[in-house]
Amino acid sequence: MDNLYYYRARVTKVYDGDTITVDIDLGFHVGLKSEKIRLFRINTPEVRGPEREQGLISRDWLRERVLDKEIVLRTYKDKKGKYGRWLADVLMGDICINDELVEKGLAVYHDY
Repeated sequence: MDNLYYYRARVTKVYDGDTITVDIDLGFHVGLKSEKIRLFRINTPEVRGPEREQGLISRDWLRERVLDKEIVLRTYKDKKGKYGRWLADVLMGDICINDELVEKGLAVYHDY
């Protein structure tokens, strides 16, 4: 995709399997605190309602994987979801966490 941006960030909260809160390092001692990020291209079960059990499994796996850890966000220019969250791929080294969730059966790919 064109217009990709990469940012270093630290995950401060995992709401569910596809929503996290991060502090973003923009460089030059500039940052953004408590930015909500929607993992791009995927969908996980909800933590409320009939999907709750599977939703909690996805959320807990993601918490274990990224909470309080340094990540890289790959964002797409001016791309926000319907709830105003930035859409991004979450990268740790060479691994895309979004894809890893799908590979483990904890998420499905989703078009926006």
